Amino acid sequence: MAAAVLTSRAPQQLSLMSLKKVPLPAGRPRVWYETHNRRLKAMRLAIALLDTGVYQPEHAPDRKIRSTAELIGVHPPSDTTCRMVRALIRSGR
Repeated sequence: MAAAVLTSRAPQQLSLMSLKKVPLPAGRPRVWYETHNRRLKAMRLAIALLDTGVYQPEHAPDRKIRSTAELIGVHPPSDTTCRMVRALIRSGR
């Protein structure tokens, strides 16, 4: 009960404040940024697939991953990103 009294902000405001974007560090090689962005995209796709009920990597073929990408509004992933998505789903088991 006391925890509810500690904050006077609405839950929506708290979640938006915690998602504040921070710029990526400068001076890294281009490959680092590409890998970083690929991992973020793979995480978004894995979360979207888990939300739709795909809990096993063998139920996530490239076609399913690409259609999910279209649904959530990201560019179609490469074969490498699709493999990363399946690896993320596998590691969560």
